[in-house]
Amino acid sequence: MSRTARCTGRARLCGSALLAALALVLCTPPAEAGDRTPGSATVLPRAKPETAALESSTPTISPDAPAKELFGAADGPAQLKPSAIGSYARGCLAGGEALPTDGPGWQAMRLSRNRNWGHPALIAYMERFARDARADGWPGLLVGDIAQPRGGPMLSGHASHQIGLDVDIWLRPSPGRTLTRAEREKISSTSVIASRTEINPDAWTTDHARLIKRAASYDEVARIFVHPTIKKTLCDWATGDRSWLNKIRPWYGHHYHFHVRLKCPPGSTGCKDQAPPPPGDGCDASLAWWLSDKPYAPDDQKPAPPPPPMKLSKLPSACRTVLVAE
Repeated sequence: MSRTARCTGRARLCGSALLAALALVLCTPPAEAGDRTPGSATVLPRAKPETAALESSTPTISPDAPAKELFGAADGPAQLKPSAIGSYARGCLAGGEALPTDGPGWQAMRLSRNRNWGHPALIAYMERFARDARADGWPGLLVGDIAQPRGGPMLSGHASHQIGLDVDIWLRPSPGRTLTRAEREKISSTSVIASRTEINPDAWTTDHARLIKRAASYDEVARIFVHPTIKKTLCDWATGDRSWLNKIRPWYGHHYHFHVRLKCPPGSTGCKDQAPPPPGDGCDASLAWWLSDKPYAPDDQKPAPPPPPMKLSKLPSACRTVLVAE
C-alpha cells in the first residue's frame, strides 16, 4: 500500500473534515516526547493505564506541526473516556463536555471562540458554584474561557487552559436577563482596580469578595488567580477563618476576571497537578513583592519576543490520539 493510501485511511479517523485534511497533509512518523512542565525537568510517566489505550493505533501527524493550529481546528470533543492529559500549560482534553450556553446562575460569553469545553469535573464544579453563588446573592456568573473542545494550546490568548480544568469568571455580574449572542461578543467585563495598587471603590463591592471566597471554598479547587491588588483587598477584608486565602494567588492581568484552576480529578493518572501553594494566607512579604515595582521591567527595556509556537511533539503522546479521534 502506498504512503498516500495509508495516510488517507488514517485521516478518516479524524473527528472533522478539517482535521482529516490536516492529518493527511501532515502524515509523517511521530516523535516520542514526554510532557515537561515549564521550569521543571520532570517527565510525565508514560503508558499508564488511563493513557496507554490512547497511545495505541494513533494516526501519524508531523511532530513539528504547531499544536495550536491543530487543536484550534477541532470543532468538537474527542469521543473518549474523560481525561485531563498532561499539565495545565502543556496537555489536552479527552471526552470534553460543553458548559451549556445558559444555565441556572450563569451565561457563557464569547461563544464564537468555542472555548466553553471542560473536563466533566470542571462542568460539575461550575454548576455547583453558580447555584451557590446565586444563593449568596450574586446575580449570575458571566463565564469566559474554559478550554477548546479537545483542549491543547489556543490560537490566541492563554498559555494554560489546555486540559479543561481552568475557567475564567468575569468580575462583572450578569445583568439579570438573557444576553443575545451578539451582546456576548461585544460586552466586556469590568476592571475593578483604579491603579496598579489601588482598588476602584466604584467597581468593587463586598459581593465580589464573597463571590471569590465562595469559588475557593470547594475541595477540588487548587488555585484562584487574581490581580495582586484584589488579593490585598481580600486580605484586608477577610475575618475569622482565613485558610481559603491560601488558594488566592496574585497574578497580573486578572483585574476584570478571576481564574479558577481545579486539581487533577481522582483517577486521572495522565494529569499533572501543580505543586500546592506555600503554607499560610499569602498576605505577607510575597504579596508585598507583587505590589512593588520589582515585577516590572524598566520602561526602556524592550519586551521579550514571543516564544515560537509549541510543537505537537511537546505535548504528551496521547494527545495525538485525542487530536484525531472521532
